[in-house]
Amino acid sequence: MNYLARTAAGRPLLGDGEGFVPLSAAGFEHVADALSTATAGELPSPEDTPATRVPAEKITFGLPIALEALGKLWGIGLNYEEHAGDLGEDRPEEPASFMKPKTAVTGPGGPIRLPPAERTDRVTAEAELAVLIGKTGSDVDDPEELIAGYLPVIDMTAEDILERNPRFLTRAKSFDAFLVFGPAIAIPDSPPEFEETAVRTEVNGETVAENRMKNMLFSPRELVSFHSRVMTLEAGDLISTGTPGAGVIATGDRVRAEVEGIGSVEADVV
Repeated sequence: MNYLARTAAGRPLLGDGEGFVPLSAAGFEHVADALSTATAGELPSPEDTPATRVPAEKITFGLPIALEALGKLWGIGLNYEEHAGDLGEDRPEEPASFMKPKTAVTGPGGPIRLPPAERTDRVTAEAELAVLIGKTGSDVDDPEELIAGYLPVIDMTAEDILERNPRFLTRAKSFDAFLVFGPAIAIPDSPPEFEETAVRTEVNGETVAENRMKNMLFSPRELVSFHSRVMTLEAGDLISTGTPGAGVIATGDRVRAEVEGIGSVEADVV
């Protein structure tokens, strides 16, 4: 497994389980420049570069890809049948997708900024696996042609707004700092088998929701193929694949999303 990341100061990195080197040592100036190579399975390993690895614990990470290099941000609702049941919703027969603005994005550590209580007084946080697109394509049968890598995300919802009317979903999902991701983009050596992969939502160290991806209604690959038939997907597009469940958050909380084998991301709530 290789990783693409950036420091809090925006310095691009290439990593593996042993640590990180400057991405420039592999011949790339920006993380976005390396996405198509990652999609093709040709991203070099840090050990193939002349640089010396720096352990991850000595690095302060920022957004793993520059905000301006991000494209369309898709979320998927009700993608675990148990979560749909918790919300009193029927199992959807097609992906229940929505979009979020780039202004909702923040990096590892956050913070997640709660809106004033008069706008929403019930915000929930949800752990999810996200798929990052690495090249342009549409109407694809083999989604691996487009997938550069994967990363953990924390998605937020203003549930009281959503409960008033399901058509308010976009507003309920779009407040600033309502999408945390990072700290690194995982680039598997081969297409991962996610069936037994667990996704966990944690609030203040307590697991509030957990499920395995075999219980998804639509797999990450199916979601990429489906959306490629709706629109042209481009490098930097992100599809967050749905959550096993959410936890209500308040000022002072610490939220963590963990995707086994891919990584975790944490953020403070302010």
